[in-house]
Amino acid sequence: MELSPDFATLLLLGTVALLAGFIDAVAGGGGMLVMPALLSIGMPPHLVVGTNKLIGTFGTFSASLTFIRKGLFQPALWRAMSFGTFAGALTGAVLIYLMSAGVLKKLLPLAILLASVYLIWPRRAHLPVISSPEPPAAQPRSVQLTAGGLIGFYDGFIGPGTGAFWMAAAMKLFHLDLVAAAGVARFMNFISNLTALLTFTMLGNIDYTIGLSMGALLMCGAFLGAQSAIRYGAPFIRPVFLLVVVLMAGRLLVTG
Repeated sequence: MELSPDFATLLLLGTVALLAGFIDAVAGGGGMLVMPALLSIGMPPHLVVGTNKLIGTFGTFSASLTFIRKGLFQPALWRAMSFGTFAGALTGAVLIYLMSAGVLKKLLPLAILLASVYLIWPRRAHLPVISSPEPPAAQPRSVQLTAGGLIGFYDGFIGPGTGAFWMAAAMKLFHLDLVAAAGVARFMNFISNLTALLTFTMLGNIDYTIGLSMGALLMCGAFLGAQSAIRYGAPFIRPVFLLVVVLMAGRLLVTG
């Protein structure tokens, strides 16, 4: 099933995608701009979730590849978390497919709003300033597996704010700084997005015209965002992290 948006709508969606890709690569939460935008043009809720996964896969792939090339993320060190993320995302994607459209239409805005409240809630944190791509040796693999399974399930099931949740988990559980945590978040988000994308592709819940056009622009934004995060570090990430919360909360108030 696909919609036939006019040029002005495509232009608006493209602008949202570019901004969302930049923000998602820096601080996570780009999907919380994309999903309200798709809902606002009348796209059915199941199609919104599937199309958002197609769009998000472009951005997370571009951003995670940038972090890997810069040596700020090493996939081999995070195999347990990668597997947990895959299993959780697959389970979540199948479960949301079985949910009725009426329930999902109410659940999507609620999930976005709750994610925004979590992100904007003040938390004290004393973060390291030196980036380290390696998880502490003292952490058992079960911690990676559990974190991957839980956050992966959430992303496959509905997904708003997943990147930001990954960053919070990486900093809390593995004591990474914001830049290293962003690398972990982008790669794990890519795994969960790709897993859910393949699932929704088989189930036929993707609008390819909108998804591919927005995905290409989101990938450009993600590349610029990842480069900015690596270059400017935590002082740059923190205000952007708060900006995405303000933007998505405002979007909900306008459209809701």
